[in-house]
Parts: sequence; structure tokens; C-alpha cells
Amino acid sequence: MNVRHAMTPVLLTAPAGTTVAEAASLMAQRRVGSALVVEEEQLLGIFTERDIVKALSQDALAIHQEISHWMTRDPQTITPEASLDEALQRMVSGNFRHLPVMEGGRLVGMLSMRDVSRLSVGGSS
Repeated sequence: MNVRHAMTPVLLTAPAGTTVAEAASLMAQRRVGSALVVEEEQLLGIFTERDIVKALSQDALAIHQEISHWMTRDPQTITPEASLDEALQRMVSGNFRHLPVMEGGRLVGMLSMRDVSRLSVGGSS
């Protein structure tokens, strides 16, 4: 099975100037653990729940700061045709739970550890 079968095609994107508070609110509303930071359709980074925790643990006023300060820049990506085994190996070895999916230089989805585990647990039914 490949990434295309497991990824979520609907993405939460945010510009780099979005505040930590705004991003956290959007993530909570959409019930997702990350937002892709983009400018003019270019992937700049990824902002995750872990980044929120890190920001608030280091600066009580971080909620007013831009996510570009706290995001992971130039995150690893994967193609939709890559195998789920490869994606899982990259997430485990990199210690992250979200992997943007790129095709032809365009963002086409997000693969999360939850997506992979959903297929592993319920994929055979």
C-alpha cells in the first residue's frame, strides 16, 4: 500500500505570520495536530502540537509570536507513490508524527502517524 491510500488530502495551511494562538485555535477547530506553513504555495515549514508546547514552555508570551519562529523549517516530505513502510520508517527514525505529501512540487496531502495506524489496525477489515 502506498501513501496516497492513507494520506489526508485536506490540508490546514497557514501563512508564516500566523500567531501561535491563532494556529492553535485553527488546529483545535479542525482536530489536527499540525499546520503547514506556506507562502505563495511554497512549503516553508510545519507547525505542530509539540511546537506549541515548546513555545509555551520557553516563553509565556509565545502565543502572540509568529509560528515562523517556532516551526520546523524545510520539513521532510514524501511522495504519494512512496510505500507506507518507507513513510513509517522515516517518521519513526526522525521522531515526528506528520509528513507532508508533495507531488510535482505541490502539496497534495498530509500523512500522520494516526493515518498509518488506522490502516494497520483496521486495514484488513
